Amino acid sequence: MTGRIRVAVTGIGVKTPAGNDVKELADRLAEGRSTAATVPELAAHDLAVTFACRVPEFDHTPYVTLRELRQLDRTTYLAVAAATDAVTAAGLNPLPDPERVGVSVGIGAGGLVAAEELMGEYGDRPTRVPAYTVPRMMANAAAARVAIRIGARGPALTYVSACASGAAAIGEAMQKIRSGELSVVVAGGSEAPVSPVVVSSFARMRAMSERNDDPEAASRPFDAARDGFVMGEGAAFLVLENWTHARARGAEILGELLGYGANSDAHHIVAPRPDGTVAATCMRRALADAGLTPAQVGHVNAHGTATPHNDLAEALAIVDCFGPEGPPVTASKGVLGHSLGAAGAVEAVVTLLSAVSGAVPPVANFVRGDETTALLDVVSGAPRSIPPQPALSNSFAFGGHNVSLVLAPAVNGEGS
Repeated sequence: MTGRIRVAVTGIGVKTPAGNDVKELADRLAEGRSTAATVPELAAHDLAVTFACRVPEFDHTPYVTLRELRQLDRTTYLAVAAATDAVTAAGLNPLPDPERVGVSVGIGAGGLVAAEELMGEYGDRPTRVPAYTVPRMMANAAAARVAIRIGARGPALTYVSACASGAAAIGEAMQKIRSGELSVVVAGGSEAPVSPVVVSSFARMRAMSERNDDPEAASRPFDAARDGFVMGEGAAFLVLENWTHARARGAEILGELLGYGANSDAHHIVAPRPDGTVAATCMRRALADAGLTPAQVGHVNAHGTATPHNDLAEALAIVDCFGPEGPPVTASKGVLGHSLGAAGAVEAVVTLLSAVSGAVPPVANFVRGDETTALLDVVSGAPRSIPPQPALSNSFAFGGHNVSLVLAPAVNGEGS
């Protein structure tokens, strides 16, 4: 690792069900209280699932004009807002060298909800579809719009690997900086999948909790009474920067991205490999990339969907990687729900905040584990205080896509 370019985090932007800035997000996670609530549009259709975790409304004017807003799918809108906040926080307005600034966005479904809305309104009169229909639906819209908004003229790329998309976008952005191709990458993920067709589709798979009478208790990662995930939405972006570049311009370094691992279960289109062995290998790859041993990890932010099989497989994977006396484990989806392609990016932000502060948030609704998940040291009830140190974030997706990231507090020292 000697001489390798270090990757600093110099800006963070979020739009989540727990709040629209970093402090709001951290405070709600520390409470360990779910954001799930009944969604009128879902309840109106008498669906099996009528609740979700939604992003609170916020003023659009700092991000897009009213005309632009009408032309954007919500996934793109949330991405532009969160990415803009991250760039502003990094002090990169205007960009010093746009040719060496890239955009890296993870998307799970992209314009799927826009397509649903458009088909509902114009399916029987296709000649009347609006002129901006294609830009609303195309999967690369978020990356393109972010690049336009901030003026980045480096590669603007979209990564699609289901629920691991946001984490993959961050990991691949790190590689762009390490290679020397780019000095800065605005990297993250966005998703807004709360719609009747999308929610009903997942419900038909028996993947979602149906606790319509008590939405706040529905998302319960690793708990013995877990019965499915809760749909969420959101966006999160990190400004990743060549360490030396960041120091030269006097930027505040918020933390460091140390490692990235990715692989494939090659097992089933929607089910994880039951023994978790491939996911454990993914974690080991991320740790090796970071130059760390498992003993140097302070905590794990698990994928933790609250589905019976996924949590079981991930618990086995964590024990495989870290041993029976592993680090504390948290899971943000208990509070935030599952924002699909955005989840890995949101959880990377949460992992970094926890690694820096030494306060690991509790898992909402966790009471006790089952025979397997009880093997983990699940944080519950209140935040766990630990020394600031590197942490690992997992994202495991439909299709068997596995991604692990290692994030850490900033440590003094020169990069390459």
